[in-house]
Amino acid sequence: MANLKEIRNRITSVSSTMQITSAMKMVSAAKLKKAQDAITAMRPYAEKLTELLQNLSATLDGGAGEEFTTQREIKKVLVVAITSNRGLCGAFNTNVIKQAKNRAVFYAGKQVDFFTIGKKGNDVLSKSSSVVENQSSVFDDLTFDNVAAIAETLTQKFVSGEYDKIELIYNQFKNAATQIIQVEQFLPLASVKSNLNVIPSDYIFEPSKEEIVLTLIPKSLKIQLYKGIRDSFASEHGARMTAMHKATDNATEMRNQLKLTYNKARQAAITNEILEIVGGAEALKG
Repeated sequence: MANLKEIRNRITSVSSTMQITSAMKMVSAAKLKKAQDAITAMRPYAEKLTELLQNLSATLDGGAGEEFTTQREIKKVLVVAITSNRGLCGAFNTNVIKQAKNRAVFYAGKQVDFFTIGKKGNDVLSKSSSVVENQSSVFDDLTFDNVAAIAETLTQKFVSGEYDKIELIYNQFKNAATQIIQVEQFLPLASVKSNLNVIPSDYIFEPSKEEIVLTLIPKSLKIQLYKGIRDSFASEHGARMTAMHKATDNATEMRNQLKLTYNKARQAAITNEILEIVGGAEALKG
């Protein structure tokens, strides 16, 4: 059994860790509220924009926006992995990285490159795979304009023919304890031009359907990427809050066990001292 000093040191160490994890939990809980409100507020807008674009595309005869919807033979694939810049959030980053590697296996025989958003994904994927670009700094100032610039870069890579397909991988926010891994096709827009479930609406178009579609498609792509990053951002804080809550609970349990061990060891030491005193007294009597 460890001596009393060692046990006291361990109790102090665990107590300090518990204070840190508890503080991180509270910080993440505060940030989660703001991030959750942001993604909840923009989802209806993103869904309505997609619906409007599908309604317009279903009524078009020509090739408006064809550069965004062209289905080419898949030779080169770009996978956009959205992770976080910081750790201590459970399996949040690991799940995205694992799914990204699975996509590389899925496209075996084709060139698969990665575009990382988040330092944790870049640190891992850059060691074993081809990472063409990393945009971790977007989390320093997460605004639509900054994300729109990244979306334009990705769109240009597809339109220019540099890549035949672009996919997004991120954690979709459900609640603080649950994040769902999403694999979304970013380009080409396969479902925009032909969706049998879309019932065309009776709109009055001005200036024209074609011009409106050409305006909406780039905007829709920017919204899709912004929504994915916002989802990931909210999921990160939810995952970190949950992980720190579990860590605090574990530290509390460990501290209680150490205190019990300490009390037992202290009681044993006191008992031994009493026995020694009694034994010494009896020896003097003899």
